[in-house]
Amino acid sequence: MIDNIISQIDKIAEEHPDRLSYTYEDHTYTFGELVAAADRIAHFLQAQHLPEKAPVIVYGEQTFAMVATFLGAVKAGHGYIPIDTHSPNERIQQIHDVAQPAAILATEHLPVSFSDLPIYGPEQMATVRQHGATDYDHGVSVRGDETFYIIFTSGTTGVPKGVQISHNNLLSYVNWAISDFSLPAGVRCLAQAPYSFDLSVMDLYPSWVLGGNLVALPKRTTDNFMLLFKALPELHIEEWVSTPSFIEICLLDPNFKVENYPDLKYFLFCGEELTVKTANTLIDRFPDAKIFNTYGPTETTVAVTAVEITKAITAKYDRLPIGYAKEDTVMYAIDQKGQRVAPGQLGELIIEGPSVSKGYLNNPEKTKAAFFQDGPHHAYRSGDLGFVDADGLIFYRGRTDFQVKLHGFRIELEDVDHALDALAPVKQASVVPKYNSQHKVTQLVAFVVPKKQPLDEGAYVADLKKQLTQTAMSYMIPQRIDLKSSLPLTVNGKIDRKALIAEVNPS
Repeated sequence: MIDNIISQIDKIAEEHPDRLSYTYEDHTYTFGELVAAADRIAHFLQAQHLPEKAPVIVYGEQTFAMVATFLGAVKAGHGYIPIDTHSPNERIQQIHDVAQPAAILATEHLPVSFSDLPIYGPEQMATVRQHGATDYDHGVSVRGDETFYIIFTSGTTGVPKGVQISHNNLLSYVNWAISDFSLPAGVRCLAQAPYSFDLSVMDLYPSWVLGGNLVALPKRTTDNFMLLFKALPELHIEEWVSTPSFIEICLLDPNFKVENYPDLKYFLFCGEELTVKTANTLIDRFPDAKIFNTYGPTETTVAVTAVEITKAITAKYDRLPIGYAKEDTVMYAIDQKGQRVAPGQLGELIIEGPSVSKGYLNNPEKTKAAFFQDGPHHAYRSGDLGFVDADGLIFYRGRTDFQVKLHGFRIELEDVDHALDALAPVKQASVVPKYNSQHKVTQLVAFVVPKKQPLDEGAYVADLKKQLTQTAMSYMIPQRIDLKSSLPLTVNGKIDRKALIAEVNPS
């Protein structure tokens, strides 16, 4: 068990300066180079005399410059806010307005300008990383309950919310991850998720405190299947971290199997539901690998539950469990009156423990609505429906805000997704509501990616509806099923349900 993220990374660099810490395409960087670059950034930031403990925005891609700047910022005493280069200008503006940062550290060209704060551009930051002084005041580095990073998530009003994660929050997650997943020292881990998505933390800090090497996949590679399928076997990774949607893309390649990936021993999934179908395919392709299904909102630091997925698990459940709560965390379900429900009963999942965030940055109203104090730790109202069985195994059953009402029936959209995903001819599916002018749901529309392109699309759709009658209530069967070659994904690799809703309900 470690007690400080920063000092542990420094210790790795001191003991193993030549060990690789980061790989980006043809470029490799050692722990010695990582810590030297971070120390130079820390020295530079402290010399700017920024407001004490104020957050800084770090803008860039999945490069060494980006992650070295993260580490330099927290060494200097400033939590960081990651923003990726594919972020719309409007979102950058919104994050700036909410966060009121002390500065922006841009490792790539920043497409917007602000007159109210210093902006340090890519050329200046490159000079700092390569040639700056390395001495800095260690006494003000981020520690304890001070904010380590801030991830901005979507807000229901369109204004993003900044989730503050402290050093203690992160420490709780990292110690659990390196223990319960039995990751080896020096692990070579895939870094695919963008750094504005907290799934990236699942690979970043657990790998580094183990002296591991992060192997980054640039977005331009993941967006191009031909490049992706060519690049993956050349990475020689041991640990895979992604959303289920991304692994489903990779499983389209028949060569994605243990014979071509002999080093790949660990799969960690988070961010959305892992289906039985996908899990079984992965087990068949990698029979000796450890496959973990995990769950956790951004507000609770990456993940708070885990379970190893085996053939016994996939045979027992039609929807996979999301796991057991980590040792220092309590999870339970409540009803609409806020009362705890009995084991096995459906309710809103509540998460309580040391990895739960202190709240949203500069947003006391939203913080009060989502967080509360219960004993020594914060607790978070997840907005997720689920239940905890008598043995403490937790099951996810959708979002409270993915409920719709059609002809008087309450329907969970993710329940219909699951029913479609379970059908043999279906590769991927997502269901959205169609509204009338009074904002009333008039029908359910399913977007389906077939496993094989049907010769007769009408007959294929009719067959899907017929099969659904065997597993779904009649009112849950989509009135319309549209076939697609692929479904849109968010920048975080999840199915973009909002884009599909907009397609069905053009303004």
